[in-house]
Amino acid sequence: MNANPLLGVLFHWLGGLSSASFYVPYRSVKRWSWEIYWLTGGIFSWLLAPWFFASIQTSDLLGVLGAAPLPVIVWPIVFGMLWGFGGLTYGLTMRYLGLSLGMAVVLGLCTVFGTLIPPLFQGDFAAKLLDTPSGNIILLGLVITMAGIIVVAMAGARKDAALSPEQKAAAVAEFDFRKGIAVAVFSGIMSSCFAFGLAAGEPIKALSAAAGTGPLWTGLPILCLVMFGGLITNAIWCAWLIVKNRSAGQWVGGGAAAGAPLLANFLLCAVAGTAWYFQFFFYTMGESQMGRFGFSSWTLHMASIIIFGTLWGFAFREWKDAAPRVRATVWAGVGLLVLATIVIGYGNGIAL
Repeated sequence: MNANPLLGVLFHWLGGLSSASFYVPYRSVKRWSWEIYWLTGGIFSWLLAPWFFASIQTSDLLGVLGAAPLPVIVWPIVFGMLWGFGGLTYGLTMRYLGLSLGMAVVLGLCTVFGTLIPPLFQGDFAAKLLDTPSGNIILLGLVITMAGIIVVAMAGARKDAALSPEQKAAAVAEFDFRKGIAVAVFSGIMSSCFAFGLAAGEPIKALSAAAGTGPLWTGLPILCLVMFGGLITNAIWCAWLIVKNRSAGQWVGGGAAAGAPLLANFLLCAVAGTAWYFQFFFYTMGESQMGRFGFSSWTLHMASIIIFGTLWGFAFREWKDAAPRVRATVWAGVGLLVLATIVIGYGNGIAL
């Protein structure tokens, strides 16, 4: 199957929608501590969903992983563990800054590191991005993406500066700008390690294709490894919190969770966790369509997440008290991000 960057952009939009939406079900979980619902959803995100979909969509999953050299197995897991720190603090960022501003700060840093470092590390940055018209257009798309992220972040900062403490609490219950920014910076840097994990596992794609897997699905086995690394980090942290807070009983309705709707909570966490996984499910599909500039998928992914995250921010009325000028600014930022995805898709298209 020939690459189709336009289709790839569509897949990345679906992945962005999945990522931007994953935290929404968590908002409806009742009487569960953060570590309980985060780990419950994470079991679906990092363990069940990756192995389930890789098992049904790829050929000889275990044989392919068994044939891969040890470093190709280990490094995606290591980068997944580092990415786990980003995912862990990503949820905290949403709590402290809200969907719109939190995503803008985290994903801005994540975009730059996750897009540029893989080709720099592989030594083909100049050959791919500087020496070809396609690469120049993709770089322009990255610049437009960063401009859109900065505009969205500026709008968020202006909105928050104009709100009273009561209004901030009404929009984001645990709003804390300083704490949120600090967590967001750390989360953005560490979250970019996911892109490094995918790059480290690249040889697995060839093995999977040789086993008979279709081109859309060859990246799914790599997700099993990277997300397992994320599970290790998050499970250790959540386990520590569970012991510290004595919250394990909440899974069966004990302690602070007395009277909690357990079935609804488990279902909400399952939906949230699966949505979190689907961002990367669609990511690998989109990357398979981007041709020789597959690393540009990371920029598309980040831009799409911010677009849909901002839409969710409006849906949850996080911007209801913002001045019309501020709301116009954030929509301008979203417009830039949409333009960026089109420019990057075009750059990949003329490279075919």
